[in-house]
Amino acid sequence: MGEAPAFFADHVENGHHTNGFGVKTEPEHRDASVQIGDRSYVIGGNHEGNPLFLGVKIHDKNTNKWSSPTVLGTGPKPCKGYSAIVLKQGRILVIKKGSASDDSIWFLEVDSPFVREQRKLLGKEVVAWSKGVRGNAEKPIVISGPSGVGKGTLIAMLMKEFPSMFGFSVSHTTRSPRCMEENGVHYHFTDKTVMEKEINDGKFLEFASVHGNLYGTSIESVEVVTDSGKRCILDIDVQGARSVKASSLDAVFIFVCPPSMKELEDRLRARGTETEEQIQKRLRNAEAEIKAGESSGIFEHILYNDNLEECYKNLKNLLGINDESPVNGVEVEGINLPKEHTVTKNEDKILIQETGESTKNNMIVLDLSSVNGGAPGRTRGIVLDTVNSS
Repeated sequence: MGEAPAFFADHVENGHHTNGFGVKTEPEHRDASVQIGDRSYVIGGNHEGNPLFLGVKIHDKNTNKWSSPTVLGTGPKPCKGYSAIVLKQGRILVIKKGSASDDSIWFLEVDSPFVREQRKLLGKEVVAWSKGVRGNAEKPIVISGPSGVGKGTLIAMLMKEFPSMFGFSVSHTTRSPRCMEENGVHYHFTDKTVMEKEINDGKFLEFASVHGNLYGTSIESVEVVTDSGKRCILDIDVQGARSVKASSLDAVFIFVCPPSMKELEDRLRARGTETEEQIQKRLRNAEAEIKAGESSGIFEHILYNDNLEECYKNLKNLLGINDESPVNGVEVEGINLPKEHTVTKNEDKILIQETGESTKNNMIVLDLSSVNGGAPGRTRGIVLDTVNSS
C-alpha cells in the first residue's frame, strides 16, 4: 500500500464547498481526503445523517462512483477540521482539530486484516474506526465455568484484595430496569432495534437472547474499564467466551472446573436457591460446559477449584500478581494538540507543528512504531513527545 501526505479537501464555492457526494457544508467545516490506489477516502460530514458520528465516503477512480461503506466500531464525532495520513497495514490516521484531548487521535481501517475479514463475512464494503490512546494496558480477563464452580467467589476475592486493579464492564440489555436498577451502573438499558443495529455494526464482543431480551458485552464497555486504569474482568459462559475469542480483543481466557461432578452437585444443593428441576438442568449444562471448556481450544488456562484458597493463589499467579507489590494499571492520558497546527509524516513518526501568532514553536511527535490493538476497540501504544522545533 502506498504512502500519502496529509491532505485537506477544501473547495470553496460561493460561501460553501461540496464534498464530492452531493452534500454541502459550511466553509469552516473541512473534509479530509486521502488517495489509496484507485480510491479516494473522504472523511467528513455525518454518518448516515447522524450528527454524532463522522462520515466516510469512498470514490472509485475506475468507475467514477461514490459509495457509502458499512462503518464498524465506535467512531469520532464531527468537528471543524481534520488531517488524514495514510499509514501501513491499510489504516488512515485521522487527527481532529480543536478537539478534547481524549478525542483527538483516531484510526480508520480500510484494508486491515479485521476489515478484510468483515468484508468477506458481510459481502460488502467495510471500514472500521479505532480511537488512538497513549501507552499500553493489561489484557482483559475472560473467566468461564459452570454454575456453582466458584468463579464468582474467586472474582469477588480479586476485587476485594485489589480494588484499584480490576473492574467489571457494564453489560447491555433490552429488558426494562427493575426496582433500584440504575442505567449505566447495573446495565446499559437500551432499545432492541438500537442494540440489534450496534450488533450488526460490530460493536459487541458477545451477545445472547434470553426470554426475548438481548444481553451483551460491548467493546466500548470493556475499553472504558481499561481506559480507567483497571484490568477488565468478563464473567461469561463458554458460548460468550467463544465469541470473544473470535473477536479482535486480545484477552486472557481462564476456565474454572470443579474437582468432580459430585462435588459440583453438592455445592449447588448447599446453596439452597434452586429447585430439583433447576439443579438437574444446571448439572446437565455444567457437563456440556466442562467438556467444551477442556477441549474447545478457547481457554489457555484451566483451574481446578478443589481448594478455594489454593485455586485463588493459582489464579493470581496466572495473572502475574505479586502479593508483596501488586502493580496497578495506568489511567489513559489524553493527547493535547494545539488548536492550530500542521501535520507531516516521517516514517513511523507523525510531526504536529503548532502554528498561529501566539505559537511557542513547539512540535508534538507521535511515535506509532509500537502501536497495537485496533478496530473495533482501541489502538494503543502511541508514544508522545513534545520538542521545540527550533
